[in-house]
Amino acid sequence: MASREVYSGSERKLLLAFDVGTTYSGISYSILDPGKEPEIQGVHKFPGQEIAGGTAKLPSIIYYDKNGKVRAVGAEAEGDNVEVTADEENWHKVEWFKLHLRPKSSDLEASAGHLKPLPLGKTVVEVLSDFLKYLKTCAEQYIQEVHPGIGSDVWDGREIHYILSHPNGWEGPQRALMRQAAEKAGLVSSTGRNQLTFITEGEASLNRCIEKGLMTGSVRTGEGISIVDAGGGTLDISAYACMPDGKKFEEIAEAQCHFKGSIFVTEAAEEHLKTFLKGSKFHNDIPSMKQYFDKTTKCSFRASEPNDPHYIRFGSARDKDVKYKITAGKLRLEGATVASFFEPSIKCIVDGVLAQRAIAHKPISNVFLVGGFAASDYLFSKVKEQLEPRGLHVFRPDTQINKVVADGAISGILDKPVGTRVSRYSSGVICSTLFLPFLPEHVKRRNTCFGALNGQLVIPGYFEIILGRNVQVLETQEFRSTIISRGRNLDDVRNATMEVICYRGKLGKEKQEWVDNDQRNYHEVCTIEANLSNIPIPMHFGPSGPYYEVEIEVVLLFGLTELKAQIAWTENGVEKRGPAEIIYDTDI
Repeated sequence: MASREVYSGSERKLLLAFDVGTTYSGISYSILDPGKEPEIQGVHKFPGQEIAGGTAKLPSIIYYDKNGKVRAVGAEAEGDNVEVTADEENWHKVEWFKLHLRPKSSDLEASAGHLKPLPLGKTVVEVLSDFLKYLKTCAEQYIQEVHPGIGSDVWDGREIHYILSHPNGWEGPQRALMRQAAEKAGLVSSTGRNQLTFITEGEASLNRCIEKGLMTGSVRTGEGISIVDAGGGTLDISAYACMPDGKKFEEIAEAQCHFKGSIFVTEAAEEHLKTFLKGSKFHNDIPSMKQYFDKTTKCSFRASEPNDPHYIRFGSARDKDVKYKITAGKLRLEGATVASFFEPSIKCIVDGVLAQRAIAHKPISNVFLVGGFAASDYLFSKVKEQLEPRGLHVFRPDTQINKVVADGAISGILDKPVGTRVSRYSSGVICSTLFLPFLPEHVKRRNTCFGALNGQLVIPGYFEIILGRNVQVLETQEFRSTIISRGRNLDDVRNATMEVICYRGKLGKEKQEWVDNDQRNYHEVCTIEANLSNIPIPMHFGPSGPYYEVEIEVVLLFGLTELKAQIAWTENGVEKRGPAEIIYDTDI
């Protein structure tokens, strides 16, 4: 990538990105010094690692003792001595905790059947907080060790800007819970100077590919690219194209998120073993078989040898049973059987990319497969085999960047490569609309009408669309929705509330306008609240007496990585702005 502009701030600052993955996590950072060009660096050494020189990722694992105290985290939780102690003292192992944040209203919920409940009454905020606290400690130790003097200074009251990545399917409630966890871990506070922002894993992956100069000439000239971030838990599929200036990128289709990551290949293998070994003396060996499959068989499986058998080591040389294909402590799995475990993930990627191409605002010609699961030669070869005959070029960047998200999160702050994002669903408000007797849809709902305080006849259950589905939105683009607040008492109208609703169904725009056409597919996004005490609120007179009425506009920014809101009103011909609070229902 071309050199960056030097940091123009007046004092040193630290950017710190945590990529909390389902199975592995990573940390990247950049020390910003005034007048110097920022550089993205990664944490490559964690406590408990046996690999000389370290590695850029650590296991997303926590052990709690029976009293709920953290006893081991990350690589330290995988040591033999820890496993023995954990067994003897009844510690609780927590993994895949990230998936407990998943949106319950989506198809992700239906795919999460294998997810174990968190132990000891722990909430996902508490577990994530403990893990973030550990990541912060690891980052602090590493930065101080690698950057003598400077490394200590950045932790001594300097501003730290944290960036947390999350799957494409995580929304406002999930980010709100992540923010709670970050506050509980001491990363940020409501009164402190530290910042916290979020980025999707799909966008972070794009940023990293750009930063490493991996974009082909055709992409630079405007052809679309599909980024498939294949991780441990989720498959995140995103589509982008280079904008005419040759620098910025625009999202060109709705982002996707699927529960079809690498852990589900292992889960499929476990289900097969449970069925195959049912009633045998080897049934209790399934956990060790599963572990061997996950660490070895799954990683070494290749398309060039799909019919070759694979062997799972689990016992001693004396273990033998021809009926169960076990010889010398090794269970034989046919290649076709192993391939079947991968099939749902492969199909998900192929179908997802093709569906995205069908609705994209620009033609897509290239596919980049990144993430830890992308290291699977079998996955890559089968995706390539199925997509290339359909005119798509499939690439897998250097395996050295298979933990791309943390670096891409830092790049998102430094370089801001993405200037346009795409809405994933229609957003709007459910309100009452003026009854018009010449409109058939109004006449159909005549029996639901009621009289407003101003005497007008209105129909409830109208969905006023603020932003449609699959629409490209600039970061600075504003959307507005009018709130008219009426009440008999002045106090009744001093606090304005608006529920932002999304429609996730398949009806066209006109049918979406009436909630009773598809009621179950309307879901609350958030509630926006604003105090109107500083706004003049006049009295009016209606058929049933005096009332107060005020009209304001809620100004929404959908094009950022998080939804932002303000209120606007006109006073003496001049528009004024005020703050608005966004509240998410985090009871997930």
